[in-house]
Amino acid sequence: MKKLRFVGSRVVKTGVAIFVTAFICELLDWPAVFAVITAIVTIEPTVSDSIKKGIIRFPASAIGSAYAVLFISLFGNSPLTYTLAAMFTIMTCFRLKLHAGLLVATLTAVAMIEVIHSNYFLSFLIRLGTTSIGLVVSTLVNMFIFPPDYTKNISNSIHRTAIQTGKTIDRVFCTLLKGTKEKEEPLREMVEQLDQEIHQTETLVRFQKEEAKFHPLVGKEKSQFQLMQNQLRSLRLIEYHLDNLISSKFNSIAWSIEERNIILVSVKELAEALKKPDHYQTKRHAQHLKQITEIFWEDNEEITRGDRKHPTSFPPELIILYELVSIYNQVDRYYAE
Repeated sequence: MKKLRFVGSRVVKTGVAIFVTAFICELLDWPAVFAVITAIVTIEPTVSDSIKKGIIRFPASAIGSAYAVLFISLFGNSPLTYTLAAMFTIMTCFRLKLHAGLLVATLTAVAMIEVIHSNYFLSFLIRLGTTSIGLVVSTLVNMFIFPPDYTKNISNSIHRTAIQTGKTIDRVFCTLLKGTKEKEEPLREMVEQLDQEIHQTETLVRFQKEEAKFHPLVGKEKSQFQLMQNQLRSLRLIEYHLDNLISSKFNSIAWSIEERNIILVSVKELAEALKKPDHYQTKRHAQHLKQITEIFWEDNEEITRGDRKHPTSFPPELIILYELVSIYNQVDRYYAE
């Protein structure tokens, strides 16, 4: 099992698909190379993708085969035949929007020229048969041998992303509250890196949803997957609020030292809660949220006092607190069962 994990399930599945495909072609006395090429490229991250792209690759391969037969019948085995077969295959697949099958179709077109010597129509039919074998075998292998399961990868990715989110929260808010003259670029890079990590996890979630059409999650696994989706959604919204903060321009922040300390402690608590799940406590979290919410409403009242009855923009203190309160609420949702 350790060796299998080291090699990777996809490599093992590709090897099995190649062997079975070649074995069937040998029994039928058909050239295996075309079927093997199809089998290799049809092993996709999910069974659904294998089927979808297989549906595209079959007609694309048929087009490549047809052009190979056509031009070899006109010009024989010559450089012109290779050129025209490849060019017309690419143009036709592109025009018909068979992009997923373009490479396979082109390889098929040029490879067939070497093996066609007579009976062009029979060669064309055999090529369709070998394509079908490669598609069916690789799809079945993908479905039943080490069926794709991304739940563990998603869980690990969410955990890493939560840690990175906690570090980013700490860095962004401390920079704003302490008045550090840090350039915007490092903060922007941190948020962009966080965005990339979330996007990668969202891709894994999409893979798992597609796979669930053939291998449905049930019971505890289904509930766990739903929880992970909710957590990922919360991390995405936190990233959105952090991006809002670093995109805003703040000249000065008129908080007292006591208010700054209260907010800094709240930020540290928030960051630790994401970096260490055991650190999160609902009661303590609610207390910190209450403190910063009180400051938020105090600053909100300041807007309507004196000469600021009709402000044209929100003060930086209100913007920062609004984003911080929003992030606190998302952390609550992140840990909601």
